[in-house]
Amino acid sequence: MSLPFDGAITEFFTSGAPDDIRDKITAADKDDILTPTYPHSERMGKKQYEREMEALQIELVKMQDWVSTTGCRVACVFEGRDAAGKGGTIKRFRENLNPRGARVVALSKPTETEATEWYFQRYVRQLPAGGEIAFFDRSWYNRGVVEQVFGFCTPKQREHFFVQVNPFEAMMVDDGIHVFKFWLNVCRAEQLRRIMARERDPLKQWKLSWIDVEGLKKWDAYTSAIRETLDRSHTSHAPWTIVRSDDKKRARLNAIRTVLHGLDYTNKDPQAIGKIDKDICGGPDIWDA
Repeated sequence: MSLPFDGAITEFFTSGAPDDIRDKITAADKDDILTPTYPHSERMGKKQYEREMEALQIELVKMQDWVSTTGCRVACVFEGRDAAGKGGTIKRFRENLNPRGARVVALSKPTETEATEWYFQRYVRQLPAGGEIAFFDRSWYNRGVVEQVFGFCTPKQREHFFVQVNPFEAMMVDDGIHVFKFWLNVCRAEQLRRIMARERDPLKQWKLSWIDVEGLKKWDAYTSAIRETLDRSHTSHAPWTIVRSDDKKRARLNAIRTVLHGLDYTNKDPQAIGKIDKDICGGPDIWDA
């Protein structure tokens, strides 16, 4: 089977990854959690996950009906390292929602025209209208992290971003948009294991890009950029919710619970939503580099 990027990901695992990361992946069984500090020793079982997810799906449908009826606007921002589970989590949010009112925003790199605009301009065009929920699969925070790591912006441009991002989000909230910001986090070994699985799977190879391949070599640079971004953009009006997503099932459930608990929709059933697992879903203090 032909591998994307001439097998560069496997090559990194073989000769570029730190020895301890390679050893963890090699020694682990398929379902082992590779993060030693993760608060659960085992992944959530399928039956429990499906039971809890079904209850949350019903609540999501009720929530969307309330959004549509009242004309509310909801923006959910998903950020995280490559393979942290952003797309999969968004998929579980949307799987039983009306797609006409629950859309995904996944922008490619700026066009030549967009590159001359105000940095936030192309994102403003994608903000939800009344009755809509917009899920941002990566967002304006590209400037804080990816563009910094790969040198796609100048230090001056990045500093200008940090000067503007908090007021920008404050204006969104002040105008009535409900903003949820999620940072999905995985350990280095889990990230590499997932990316290698994508490399081998013909149905998932499309998810890989040159950025993913080169990013494997830049773990420390990403860590520094992420830490600064969280420190400078975690605010009372638009706080970050960190989701430790080494266990995808727990990550999805708790991200959904965060949104449902955060909106006062009609016929809300707090018992059906359940409690948020604060050990894996909370503020920047639980972020694990």
